[in-house]
Amino acid sequence: MGMMSEFKDFAMRGNVVDMAVGIVIGGAFGKIVSSFVADVLMPPIGLLLGGVDFSDLAIKLKDAVGEAAPVMINYGKFIQTAVDFVIIAFAIFMVVKAMNSMKKPEEAPAPAPDPGPSAEETLLGEIRDLLKK
Repeated sequence: MGMMSEFKDFAMRGNVVDMAVGIVIGGAFGKIVSSFVADVLMPPIGLLLGGVDFSDLAIKLKDAVGEAAPVMINYGKFIQTAVDFVIIAFAIFMVVKAMNSMKKPEEAPAPAPDPGPSAEETLLGEIRDLLKK
């Protein structure tokens, strides 16, 4: 079996196609959440904190020299990304929780009936009974 036919078999499985669709939708959802956090959520929070623009929060480690850009630690962007992550993680949690609640509860398997004594135990019991007589 050639490598291409193995790849075709792998790619055409239902789970792989479902996963690809989920990744595309997840990427789009991530962009929506990032825009929501940066453009809708963080400006009012920054306003409440005294007019802070989170995207501008940074620590300058080294000034710009000539053509080289300054060296900065952009912790404001990190805060926005962390808020993005929390919102996306919560949304995924809610989706998984909803999917789990829609599943039918699995019935507990019925306990197996007691098979009784084995053939050896039965034979030994008969020998015991014969010896008692």
